[in-house]
Amino acid sequence: MKPIQIQTTVDDHRIAKLAAFAIALHMVEAVIPSPLPGVKPGIANIVTLYVLYQYGYAAAAWVSILRVFASSLLLGQFLSPTFVLSLSGTIFSLGILWLAFKFPKKYFGPVSLSILAAFAHIAGQLMMVRLWLIPHAGVAYLVPIFALAALFFGLVNGLITSKLLANDGRKMVNNE
Repeated sequence: MKPIQIQTTVDDHRIAKLAAFAIALHMVEAVIPSPLPGVKPGIANIVTLYVLYQYGYAAAAWVSILRVFASSLLLGQFLSPTFVLSLSGTIFSLGILWLAFKFPKKYFGPVSLSILAAFAHIAGQLMMVRLWLIPHAGVAYLVPIFALAALFFGLVNGLITSKLLANDGRKMVNNE
């Protein structure tokens, strides 16, 4: 019996490397203590935004989804409530990124996209909490705290992504 060989492309290898980098950042973030459960900086999202600008939406979606699944497996959270919350937040943020990326670039840059994605991520998580884990209106009291965290970390991650993209642009100009 002949072994099955999977044909991979350069794009497959690039996505795998970028997803591995996002997973590594997520793993580092997982060991950082959080003052409030559920509030994390989302540093792996910098990779997603970078990939969105450099390689397009499909590559960014792959990197983001692979990060969620692989990280949950590595952390022992696969199919747990934490995994479901992470996946719902990721799906919401990818949806917002897809929609916003359809508009002219002059309206949305890395910082505004990062903030929108952070708000969408927390909205997806809070909706899942409300619908599944804590079906009580009191969940709404958490919105201001999580919205403030989303604004802050979305801004910081967007600024970092902008800097990375600007540095890449300078490298490309200097190498040509």
